[in-house]
Amino acid sequence: MICEKMVGLVKGSSAIRAMFEEGQKMAAIYGAGNVYDFSLGNPNVAPPEAVKDAVMDLIQNEDPMRLHGYMSNTGFASTREAVANSLNRKYGTHYDAGNVIMTVGAASGLNVVFRSLLNPGDEVITFAPFFAEYRNYVANYDGVLVEISPDTATFQPKLDEFAEKITARTKCVLVNSPNNPTGVIYSAETYRRMAAILNEKQKEFGTSIYLITDEPYRELVYGDVEVPFVPDFYKNTIVGYSFSKSLSLPGERIGYLVIPSEVDDFADVYGAASVANRILGYVNAPSLFQLVVERCLEETTDISYYERNRNTLYEGLTKLGFQCIKPDGAFYLFMRSPMEDEKAFCEIAKKYHILIVPGSGFGCGGYVRIAYCVAYETIVNSLPAFAKLAEETL
Repeated sequence: MICEKMVGLVKGSSAIRAMFEEGQKMAAIYGAGNVYDFSLGNPNVAPPEAVKDAVMDLIQNEDPMRLHGYMSNTGFASTREAVANSLNRKYGTHYDAGNVIMTVGAASGLNVVFRSLLNPGDEVITFAPFFAEYRNYVANYDGVLVEISPDTATFQPKLDEFAEKITARTKCVLVNSPNNPTGVIYSAETYRRMAAILNEKQKEFGTSIYLITDEPYRELVYGDVEVPFVPDFYKNTIVGYSFSKSLSLPGERIGYLVIPSEVDDFADVYGAASVANRILGYVNAPSLFQLVVERCLEETTDISYYERNRNTLYEGLTKLGFQCIKPDGAFYLFMRSPMEDEKAFCEIAKKYHILIVPGSGFGCGGYVRIAYCVAYETIVNSLPAFAKLAEETL
């Protein structure tokens, strides 16, 4: 018999993955070109050519013992130093290799942080809508996820409610911007106000509250909008990053944590995260792709591809009468369901071979997420199907 906690997790398995699996079955029946699968945030833009060049060069010329062997729990020193230097150039910081830990993507980075910081019953605050797996990451260490209800007018965090829900058990605050599922970017003013609240609450309770910023979409931004660098606003900030989206490498599982020297109890936090990276079973981030990203830190994918998808989908859906905020980043559109029960709306959408994800999984019922990291032809060809969906539901 499996453990009781896993029984519940199996029953509540990811709606995103379930929809993706259903899409695979539908494609086999109707043909892939006749199924409009917007379920999974799987990048549809190829990695930069520099990534392939780095892989080939490393395989052919790097010392095999270094390329395929173990290293420090925290990762190659040269890779961590390169990451620190890249951040220093971009943001005027003063990091070095001793502030960086290479991780198995952003997901492992968050788990490493929570394993390092959370005691059973400690609270982690996050803002709806949020990435559905946050619930599981916090529960892994017997923490309590405290959800702040969504501001559906702007999808910026509700800071009044945030201030009210901070308690003496609050250990972490988890933010994600550009946001999955809305594509909204939290503003500098949001972070200034958030930092002021956190500083006040730390004094009130005599505790340290760590602000963890989950940033896999940091480079996926459209137009002149800037993504604020969160450590500029709040001292106790830990940054989690992934190259899954910026370099289109989700399957390679490579990312990093930045733990600034200024955070409370820095030596203990960094040391705990280093050990957690090992005892959680990751041991260290993939050696080959540590060295690959070390060479490709200034590379990005073709953002214009996603921008064209965004514009075409947003304009097409709003002309049909659907309501949504135009995203400034990431590759998701968060659309208001014309039906109160958005799960029922998603079921009707399947009649027209449209696969979208209910917003309740992200802590925001009444909405659906549409991942537009798909072929442009899928966007164009789906609009007649969305028109039929609109006729039935609007």
